[in-house]
Amino acid sequence: MAAPAPPPSDGIGIANLPNQRHKIVAKRGAHFTVMVVGESGLGKTTLINTLFATELSSAKNYARRHQKQLDKLTEIEIIKAELEEKQFKVKLTVIDTPGFGDYVNNRDSWVPIIDFVDDQHETYMRQEQQPQRTEKSDLRVHACIYFIRPTGHTLKPLDIEVMKRLGTRVNLIPVIAKTDTLTQHDLAVFKQRIREVIRVQGIRIYQPPIDPEDEASAEHARILADAVPFSIIGSTEDVKTPDGRIVKGREYLWGVAEVENENHCDFRKLRSLLIRTHMLDLISTTEELHYENYRQQQMETRKFGEPKVKKLDNPKFKEEEEALRKRFTEQVKSEESRFRQWEQHLIAERDRLNKDLESAHAEIKRLEAELDNLQVGYGRSSTRR
Repeated sequence: MAAPAPPPSDGIGIANLPNQRHKIVAKRGAHFTVMVVGESGLGKTTLINTLFATELSSAKNYARRHQKQLDKLTEIEIIKAELEEKQFKVKLTVIDTPGFGDYVNNRDSWVPIIDFVDDQHETYMRQEQQPQRTEKSDLRVHACIYFIRPTGHTLKPLDIEVMKRLGTRVNLIPVIAKTDTLTQHDLAVFKQRIREVIRVQGIRIYQPPIDPEDEASAEHARILADAVPFSIIGSTEDVKTPDGRIVKGREYLWGVAEVENENHCDFRKLRSLLIRTHMLDLISTTEELHYENYRQQQMETRKFGEPKVKKLDNPKFKEEEEALRKRFTEQVKSEESRFRQWEQHLIAERDRLNKDLESAHAEIKRLEAELDNLQVGYGRSSTRR
């Protein structure tokens, strides 16, 4: 019996699996969902347009926003686009949250944001339970960019509360907006204070994975981790620097703040984290960590196919509930007051009737006495006769 032929010198082909995977991903494309959370005026729209080098969203109409603020409710806006680079397509979804943090009383302003994140996990989980799963709608948030106002002090209580809640549900990436308003020293101090608050409060933020076998990749991941929270300057305008270069940035009397200059801000590091080096890790972390945590929690507390219990803790519902409760209380008080008046009227009427009855009894007794006297007098007169 002849001996089997030895394998070819280049192996049996297992090493080609990454190439096969590359072809599959290139053919299917990818979808990526990013959420931006922060107060109005921090440049969320500008940053998104700068990141993806296209006008995904137009500037907000603040006159309309002022009218919408009367509702005192955080909105959810969904922006979808399809980007293509070197024949590779990415379906991009941007979730904006106008109205968040714009009021004097921001209690529960994060509820619509948290509910949206949870609802996307719920929707995807429900679709997985269906017999047909070929076409599934997936809006699970892969990255949440949280904008911090450049006050130079520390995180506000609202920031801490929201970041705590978001960090357990999504890949949270904090950024300091409009850092061209701070000096380099103030920015460094501000960053250190934010890192300390994040550590003390136990806020979970996204950490790029470090591969010990790949020194270059591990060093890049350390650089990105050390830059958190990322300092950001957003601008889609071309400006000319003093040395004659045309760059994206903002022009001031003292010079030009360049978007892609790492000496000015961390925009390139943020773009690298989101797009160039860790987009797939953000997607897989959402799938394997955040979604699985939600799915496991729901499976442990619900029966199969049982719908999720809706929470009526929306700020608008709470205000309506409070108004209804107040109106009900006022109506009860009004009815109680009317009942007391009616009761007092009945008591007075009863007393009057009792007095009339006593007077009638007294009159009857007087008449009976007169009648007796008359009968006695009539009897005497009859006897004399």
